[in-house]
Amino acid sequence: MSVEVAPAPPSDAMEGVLEAASTPAATDAAPGATTVEEAPPVPEVIASETLYIQNLNEKIKIDIMKATLRALFKNYGTVLDVTAHRNLRMRGQAFVSFESKEIATKAQKEVNRFPLYAKPMQISFAKTRSDAVVQLLEQSRVEEHLKERKERKKKTRLDNPVRRKFAAKRGAAQADGTIALPGPKRPNVQMPDEYLPPNKILFLQNLPENVTKDQLTALFSQYPNLYEVRLIPTKKDIAFVEYMDENSASVAKDALHNYKLDGEGKIKITFARK
Repeated sequence: MSVEVAPAPPSDAMEGVLEAASTPAATDAAPGATTVEEAPPVPEVIASETLYIQNLNEKIKIDIMKATLRALFKNYGTVLDVTAHRNLRMRGQAFVSFESKEIATKAQKEVNRFPLYAKPMQISFAKTRSDAVVQLLEQSRVEEHLKERKERKKKTRLDNPVRRKFAAKRGAAQADGTIALPGPKRPNVQMPDEYLPPNKILFLQNLPENVTKDQLTALFSQYPNLYEVRLIPTKKDIAFVEYMDENSASVAKDALHNYKLDGEGKIKITFARK
């Protein structure tokens, strides 16, 4: 049996195949094809002497938080200042200032995301120098710096979108007459101590500075249902006396008001403010 062999294709045809294989792919992607976009450029990080810390535990008192941050960051160098505020806008945030950018950079790299009071800190660099840093490194422009900071603070408040929206809404309502303009504020008048409603806690004033808890306990225990006597360490001429009920406190108040504890000055007894 003889086998016929197909004739070889002409050389021109092979050249066409080779050219097609070597031709680059079309630049236009086919419908439905996935295209890879270039990643956006990473913004340059500009270091500064001051760190901006976010995501702090808001349940911790400000004084305690500041002391903790100072103790934590002093391991990296001299801490010039720690700033934190109680207001709503700055809650959970703080600023820590160092002597140099190098110290701040090392602290930022090593402490960022460190869990402080069960919350990981988010640490970046502040956009402007703090007062303490300017005082140390640029003493000649301290006044200028403070003026610039006040202007930035004012501009930030004016540019606040929530504030602008509220102001626009209020202005439109006033123009339509749907709300009345606010009148002058009434003075905050506090009720005199003598007219406070009865309760079980008495407030003592005009006490001798050398009075002791035992003396007051002996005096007020003459009347039944005494619960506790509390002195104020920072203000020795006042104290609180608590009874088990309101009636017992009223009896003691009426009996001992204007009593001369040291034979000279009269103690003033009123019901405590709630």
